[in-house]
Amino acid sequence: MEVKEIFESMEYGPAMESKTFAEEWFDEHDRKFKLYINGEWVEPQDDEYFDAVNPSNKEVMVQVAAATKGDVDKAISAAKEAQPKWRALGGHGRARYLYAIARQIQKNARLFAIVETMDNGKPIRESRDADIPIVARHFFHHAGWAQLMERDYPDYEPVGVVGGIVPWNFPLMLFSWKVAPALAVGNTIVIKPAKLTSLSAILFAEICHSVGLPPGVLNITTGSGTVTGNAIVTHPDLNKLTFTGSTEVGRTLRKQIAGSGKKITLELGGKSPFIVFDDADLDSAVEGIVNAIWFNQGQVCCAGSRLLIHETIYEPFIEKVKARMEKLRVGDPLDKSIDIGAIVDKSQWKTIDDYVKIGEKEGGIKWQPSQTCPDEGYYYLPTLFTNVSPSDTIVIEEIFGPVLVAMSFRTPKEAVELANNSVYGLAASVWSENINLILDIAPQLKAGTVWLNCTNLFDASTGFGGYRESGFGREGGEEGIWDFMKPIWEKEFTTKPTKIPLAPTKKEGVDDQSFALPDIDKTAKMYIGGKQVRPDATYNLKIKNPSKEIVGDVGRGNRKDIRNAVEAAHKENKWLSMKGHNRAQVIYYIAENLIYRREEFINRLMKVTGTTKKFAEKEVDESINRLYYYASM
Repeated sequence: MEVKEIFESMEYGPAMESKTFAEEWFDEHDRKFKLYINGEWVEPQDDEYFDAVNPSNKEVMVQVAAATKGDVDKAISAAKEAQPKWRALGGHGRARYLYAIARQIQKNARLFAIVETMDNGKPIRESRDADIPIVARHFFHHAGWAQLMERDYPDYEPVGVVGGIVPWNFPLMLFSWKVAPALAVGNTIVIKPAKLTSLSAILFAEICHSVGLPPGVLNITTGSGTVTGNAIVTHPDLNKLTFTGSTEVGRTLRKQIAGSGKKITLELGGKSPFIVFDDADLDSAVEGIVNAIWFNQGQVCCAGSRLLIHETIYEPFIEKVKARMEKLRVGDPLDKSIDIGAIVDKSQWKTIDDYVKIGEKEGGIKWQPSQTCPDEGYYYLPTLFTNVSPSDTIVIEEIFGPVLVAMSFRTPKEAVELANNSVYGLAASVWSENINLILDIAPQLKAGTVWLNCTNLFDASTGFGGYRESGFGREGGEEGIWDFMKPIWEKEFTTKPTKIPLAPTKKEGVDDQSFALPDIDKTAKMYIGGKQVRPDATYNLKIKNPSKEIVGDVGRGNRKDIRNAVEAAHKENKWLSMKGHNRAQVIYYIAENLIYRREEFINRLMKVTGTTKKFAEKEVDESINRLYYYASM
C-alpha cells in the first residue's frame, strides 16, 4: 500500500509492542517463578506449579508456584516477626523505602505494562498509560503519608499483619492499593495475587528486593483462592484482611472473619449507571461510555454498564454509540492501535456469552459491530442491548464483560430511581452541561464515587469504594489509611493527654532493633538537549560490578532516544559559533565541577569496576588533566 492510499483510507496498521524484554525476564527465571517469603525466593512445599496462560493466544508463558497452607504459615510468621522492626523504623524510614519502590516502578514501567498485558489480555495502551502510572502514584502518595504519620496520627498505630487478596482485572493496580497504605503506616503484608494474573506481582517483588526492602515486610504467596486464599483468611495471626473481588466471595469472607477480631475491607462488584441528560455534550458522552464499559473489555467493577438516556435524545444517542462501536478495534492487546483486547480466560468468556444469550432470551435486542474477532484467543465483540427492562437479568446482575444495556428516562427523578435500582453502589457517571442539574442529581445517587462529565478517573489522593453489596471501606487517600491503623487506646487507656512524639513511640513488644534506613533512590537519567530526560521506553538497564552485584541502574535508550539526541546535536549551532576563549571557559568549568566531586567519582569507579582506589584516583585525575588540555588547545 502506498502512502497516498493510506491517507485516503486512514486505515490503522499494526503497531506491535515488542515483548522481547518480557521474554528475557521469563528466561532469566527458566520460566518458573517461586514464592517470595521473608525476602527470599522459595520453592512451594508441595513442589506444585500452575501455568500462566496468555489469553490473547492461549500459549503457556511460564509456571508459577502454588502456595500451600504451610507456605502461608511461613509467610505470616515472617511478617509477624518483621512487623515490630518495620514499625520501629519510623515514618521517614518507611517513606524512603516507598519512594524507592515508586521510582523503580517508573524506571521499569514499560516492562511492567507488557507483562501485565501478556498476563491479563488488556490493551497495552491501558496498562502503559493508566495502570502503571497509577501504581507509581500510589507509592509516591503513601510515601507522603508514611512521612506524616507520627505528626498527624500520634494516637494511632498499625494493626499488625495484613492479608491481601487481589483480583485478576487490575492485577498490579489493585495490588498497589493494598500494599502501599499497609506498609506506609507500619504494617507488614502477606498478599495473594489472582491465580490467573500473578506475574506483575512477582516482578514487583523483584524490584522490592532490589531496593533492599527488609525481609518479611512483603510476602507474596501465589496460588488458588480455595487453598492459598483460605489459608490467609483463616490464619489466627492475621490482623486485617483487604479483599477485592466478587460479591459472592466477599459474603463468604465476611462470614469467615466474623467474631475473629480481624479488621476487613471489601471492594466488591458493581452495576454502575451512566446517566446522559438531553443537554449533555453527546459526542463527549459517547467517548465517555466507551471508556466506561469497554475499558479493559468491561472487566471493571465500576464499569458503566447501565446506560440511562434522556428520552428526547434516546434514538440519536444510540445511533452515535453504534457508530462509535463500529470503529472500535478488537485484537492482539500488544498492538498499540487496539481498543479491546482479550477476555482473561475461557471461563470468563463463557460467563459473558451465557449472559448475552440470557439477554436475548428475555427479549433484549442485541447489537454488535460488523467486525470479527481473532480466532486464536479469548475475544468478545463489544455488545449493546436495547429493549430491556429494569427487571431483566442482564440489567440487574454484573456481567463483567463488554456488554452495555441501554434504557431511557423522562425526568431527573426517574433517572435517579433507575440508577439506584440496584443491589450495588460502587460508582456512577452523570453527563449534563447544566452544572446545577448535575450537583442536584449526584448526591442522590447511591454510589461511593460519582463522576461528573467524565468516568473512570482515579487518583491516589481520593478514596475509592462502595456500599450495599459493593462492599465497604475505602482505598486511596486519607480515607484509605484509616483501615490499616487502630487507636492506641484499643489496648491501653490513659487519663493524661497523649503527647505528639518526635520519634516513633516505643510500645510494649516492639523490638529495640529496627531495620536500617535505605539510601535515597538515585535516578541516572539521560542527558539530551541540555536536559536530564527519562528514556522513551521506560526500560531500565541494571549496572553490575565484576562480582555480578547490581550497583545501580540507568535508562535503556531506544531508537527514539538516539533520534532525539542526534536532532538536539544538529540543532545546536551556538557551540560552533562561540569564540575559542568561550568554549575553553565551558570546558574549564566542567573540570572545575569534576574537581569538586572528585571523591564521588572515585567511589563510583571503584564500585562499578572493582578497581583499587589508587587506579580510580588516577583515572579521575587524568580526566581532569585531559579537560584542561583541550580547554587550553
